[in-house]
Amino acid sequence: MYRRTLRTEARKAANRRRLLDVARRLVADGGFQVLQIATLAGAAGVATGTVYRYFPSKAELCAELFRRICDREIEVAREVAATDAPAAERLEGAVKAFAGRAVRGQRTAYALIAEPVDPLVDAERLVYRRALAQVFEQIVADGIAAGEFPPQDAETSAACIVGAVMEALVNPLSPGASALNGNIDELLNRVARFALRAVGAALEAGR
Repeated sequence: MYRRTLRTEARKAANRRRLLDVARRLVADGGFQVLQIATLAGAAGVATGTVYRYFPSKAELCAELFRRICDREIEVAREVAATDAPAAERLEGAVKAFAGRAVRGQRTAYALIAEPVDPLVDAERLVYRRALAQVFEQIVADGIAAGEFPPQDAETSAACIVGAVMEALVNPLSPGASALNGNIDELLNRVARFALRAVGAALEAGR
């Protein structure tokens, strides 16, 4: 009985992961607006009722997918922030990592940052922004302690950086926007320079 229960739970977990994987591909192609329960069922090759067995509503499906994607993005930012490099270098790296991954996953990133969504998903968006701000906040606090950045409220500065970075990405990521092509590096550099100037980091001449 115990082994059967374990196998059943493992199968359910695998089915749930598979549905979320298919859902993520749909969002990458067309955003949350195309992620309907019936569409997901068809793409996954299962009955609509099977999807409802795991996700009672589209809003709950989208919210869980949102959390799953954002958890990875926050993890990447934390990895950059956790190095022993100077604070300015870590801040630049974290901003570029976040913005760069957004540009490479353009349609998904737009869905996470700016696409109109259900209130349940919008609540997850706020959690995402706060988590990213906490990563930046720690870097800014470290920079202040090390004398790299002037005294300031690290929490406020971090929240402003998150807002500015996301706002800077909205137009480049939006559906129908011109392809960035070779301008990607320059976009990332501009966004990172803004973040560094915002916290008062000393920049080399010409940056």
